[in-house]
Amino acid sequence: MLGRRVDAEAKRTARVLAAVPTHAGPVERALALRQAATDAGELAASLTDLAPAVVGEELPPESTSQSYFRVREEELSDQQAALHGVLVVHRGLEDLCDAPLSGSDLAAEVAGMRQSVLDLTGATPGSDPDSVPPAAAPEAGAGSSSESVWSARWLIGHQVHVLFNVCAAVAVADATGHLRRGDDAAALARLADATVYVRGFPAAMTHASTIPADYYMAAIRPTMAPPSVDVPLSGRQHRGYKLFRAAMKDLLSVVPGSYEQVADRAPELAEARGALLEADVVDAERHVTLAYSMVHLLRSLAQKPEGPDNAVAELRLMRHRRAARYAPLIRFGDHYIADAVAGLRRT
Repeated sequence: MLGRRVDAEAKRTARVLAAVPTHAGPVERALALRQAATDAGELAASLTDLAPAVVGEELPPESTSQSYFRVREEELSDQQAALHGVLVVHRGLEDLCDAPLSGSDLAAEVAGMRQSVLDLTGATPGSDPDSVPPAAAPEAGAGSSSESVWSARWLIGHQVHVLFNVCAAVAVADATGHLRRGDDAAALARLADATVYVRGFPAAMTHASTIPADYYMAAIRPTMAPPSVDVPLSGRQHRGYKLFRAAMKDLLSVVPGSYEQVADRAPELAEARGALLEADVVDAERHVTLAYSMVHLLRSLAQKPEGPDNAVAELRLMRHRRAARYAPLIRFGDHYIADAVAGLRRT
């Protein structure tokens, strides 16, 4: 219960985000994103009036990754969690005004932002389309160099990704708790929310990577390895993602049956679980292609030089393991990979 002003601003922001014309021309799209960023800024201001934000740089990082990506962990009040989440959304929207993201990825990322605004503030989505304000003319850029914009985008996109990770972990944990208590309707709603976030995972990563590959290789990649940092950065250091993976494991311990078994007794639950798992597989698939577009056939920073795989091969292996694990749990599972993985285990 954050007050009427926060509730009104949150509903307004959610309505504007829902109305972003993700597949329109660049001018119309930029106008709508600028309006969404303005509204998110107003929401952040209303939350700040309740209490100022925690100064993250004063909190010690728990990993090299947290230090690099300007992320911290701290137990927060509802108001502080909402404020810091909305600040991430605000920065992300400001950058999206100029980022050359595809329409489908923009739709997925904006949907995740909208869901995070609703979840973090406790607002319920409004239904009055007339309350969406007309878009104003976009503000003139501040004249920043392309290089500084690209470097900032790398951090901003990753921070949106972290926000989605944490919100997805909470949504999955909520759904699992509801299932344990026998409240299937509430569980289905939270599984749908979690799926929105997971579909936003690859969109946020693509947002971070809408920079020239040459610039990434020359200016950004070296900053993620010694001597710039103590240890090479790796996805294994992202604690928010570990929270999500743990929540998914717990969910499948509560609903472990095959798609057919679950569908026989609870068809809606089978579909909702399947949609979430499909999104999780697609996230792994998109990570493979995204890595290839940035580093081609190079090894990841965290791989040893004598290892047999490169970054793309390692990510592809992760995809195959996930697809094999989920194959019996989803309606259109990758049974070819599941059979191959099972055969390798037998030998």
